[in-house]
Amino acid sequence: MADTPLTRLWSRCGPRMRAVVIGAAMAAGHAPFSAPLITVLALSCALFMAANGPSPRRAAWIGWACGLGYFAVTLHWIVEPFLVDIARHGWMAPFALVLMAGGLALFWAAAFAAAAWLAPIGDWRRGAALVVTLTLSEMLRSVIFTGFPWGLLGSVWVETPLRMWGAWIGPHGLGALTVLLALPFSVVLHPGSRHRALVVAVGGVALGLCLVAGDLAERAVPAATEAGRPVIRIVQPNAAQHLKWQREMIPVFWQRSLDLTSAPALDNGPPVLVVWPEVSLYYLLGTGPDQDAAIADAAGGAPTIIGAQRYDRGDLRNALAVIRPDGEVGQVYDKVHLVPFGEYFPGGELAKALGLHGLATNYLGGFTPGPSRALIDLTEFGLGRALPLICYEAIFPRHAASATGMPRPDWIVQITNDAWFGRLAGPQQHLGLARMRAVEQGLPLVRAANTGVSAIIDPAGRLVDAL
Repeated sequence: MADTPLTRLWSRCGPRMRAVVIGAAMAAGHAPFSAPLITVLALSCALFMAANGPSPRRAAWIGWACGLGYFAVTLHWIVEPFLVDIARHGWMAPFALVLMAGGLALFWAAAFAAAAWLAPIGDWRRGAALVVTLTLSEMLRSVIFTGFPWGLLGSVWVETPLRMWGAWIGPHGLGALTVLLALPFSVVLHPGSRHRALVVAVGGVALGLCLVAGDLAERAVPAATEAGRPVIRIVQPNAAQHLKWQREMIPVFWQRSLDLTSAPALDNGPPVLVVWPEVSLYYLLGTGPDQDAAIADAAGGAPTIIGAQRYDRGDLRNALAVIRPDGEVGQVYDKVHLVPFGEYFPGGELAKALGLHGLATNYLGGFTPGPSRALIDLTEFGLGRALPLICYEAIFPRHAASATGMPRPDWIVQITNDAWFGRLAGPQQHLGLARMRAVEQGLPLVRAANTGVSAIIDPAGRLVDAL
């Protein structure tokens, strides 16, 4: 390696600081950077460091530092919800990022320690062991404490045809494939490694073949065309979160939503369905028949999917409902997987007694999860059965899959309020996760977001249209 100021600085850094930098570089595969090849190269460096950790304890520290850098960069948007009401919550923002990144990094620490225990130091087999242990740790963080599968390694491929592997091997299989693709490049970093050029060539060919296979799979899914395609109108009112519930702004955003709903039809005909975003009603569902009638009238005979709050036997729910063409409230789905510390505060009655509440709660109190997942049946309108996902639920692969005993849906609808997440990485990454769900299930997905990114996504994860 050439002797430069940068290399001298790098050599002076301790292994943990190097691991933080490598982990931060691994995050480059996620939006807004979307550079998965940097993720693979940085991951190969992490595999090399894991192979040379002298003990499981030291390897755990390296894994934690690597995870800290990775999650801190990937999830830097997590500070945005605390800035909506900066006077009350702004001071929490840096603590939230550090605690979130540091906590998730513990899963990586366990993976690195387990790999060090399974294989000897300096052996490439330790890197191979990390393929297994890191995949298992990512699976674990997707379910433990209700789970948080945001920023899975496999999702770095969302802008490439390699995302199509998610349809065959699932999100965690795609993550394992990502680590496996980095393994040959880590081998050549070992001192005394032979046939470096051959190993790099093998790694490059493997990556190329995976991309080619993904491209062929993507081409096998017909691209959407205008002819014969149903017209779905997505309403994006762009209600900034800090303004959304101000008394003088409520009628502004309400009228804007109605105006967008009743806008003149385009050349491809009137909409057969209108979709509003999460919590788009300013009143509780079922308490505003005149407002429901106004929605139906604006939709011009098409059903409208809306997001609302409602009380069900004394419990506040985050709901998706259908406003029928006659103005009546049709089918309702209550959000099953709520956001911890956002829509509710873990701890139940103890948290309530201490006055702790989630960021997204209001004077109505915290939300209660719905009883079960369900489909929205729109067959009477010629739209088949839709699987509803509300905001956070779309980050979970298991929620986009058909539950036991549930018929396979014809398409997926996600309503969300990404105004909480700022204007850059958060909404873009959330969109990318929705695209991965479409790929995994082989279903089109309709996404209505309050401030964007609203989109129509085809079964190959391609954006048919977006705002």
